[in-house]
Amino acid sequence: MSQIQQIPTIALDDGVAIPQLGLGVCQVLPEDTEAVVREALEAGYRHIDTAAVYGNEQGVGRAIASAGIPREELFVTTKLWNSAHGRDATFAAFAASAERLGLDYVDLYLVHWPVPSADRYVESFEALLDLKAQGCIRSAGVSNFHEPHLRRAIRETGATPSVNQIELHPYLQQEEMRRVDRELGIATEAWSPIAQGAVLDDPVLGAIARAHGKSPAQVAVRWHLQLGNIAIPKSITPQRIRENLDVFDFELRDEDLEAIAGLDRGLRTGPDPDVYA
Repeated sequence: MSQIQQIPTIALDDGVAIPQLGLGVCQVLPEDTEAVVREALEAGYRHIDTAAVYGNEQGVGRAIASAGIPREELFVTTKLWNSAHGRDATFAAFAASAERLGLDYVDLYLVHWPVPSADRYVESFEALLDLKAQGCIRSAGVSNFHEPHLRRAIRETGATPSVNQIELHPYLQQEEMRRVDRELGIATEAWSPIAQGAVLDDPVLGAIARAHGKSPAQVAVRWHLQLGNIAIPKSITPQRIRENLDVFDFELRDEDLEAIAGLDRGLRTGPDPDVYA
């Protein structure tokens, strides 16, 4: 069975199927992005996650254009940056992202951060719903939203984000936030799923990896999948891009999952969504 066939999908609340494992391109340099994404597509990835603020949407678009893969087989995510909150600004920002990507539509568009100090995230999410109604995006979601942000957005728009993409890894397991997402019918997606490499030297993950003949990164990715998270590990190294995809021939045992659960230490590699602007 090919890697492409092995990647499971999760049905979002609107019926759209999202591959549970994808490639994140945060911090991938614009000049490197096309080659990195092309490598990932050749390896079997079909889910690519970018954002306007990453500055590399054009590279993602070039790789997609040259890959020769039918558009309907790909799942492309991008995100609305903080400076473009508000209805009209959201429409303009999306149009610019779509042009840079060279795509007629985007599979998932996310409000990147709530930016509570600006207090326009509800208006921005409502604009995403309009983009969805117009066929510009297939699913509307959010990123880095805490429970109050989610509940307010749902209450004031009458619609639920399909995805909440949050920092999530063995050192920041976000059990309560995952519970809230489940309660609301929102899929949880993990950014920084291996804590930007911080978990790779962990002795617990190392021991589990040796027991399965895998790497610590593969154990961390497998942990996400078994929890039901969507995960988008980032790498620019061909070997590691392929390694992160090679996680479907083993399964973590109950004792492995219990050991990893004990690693949670509330460690953030990124900012606090309640104050980040």
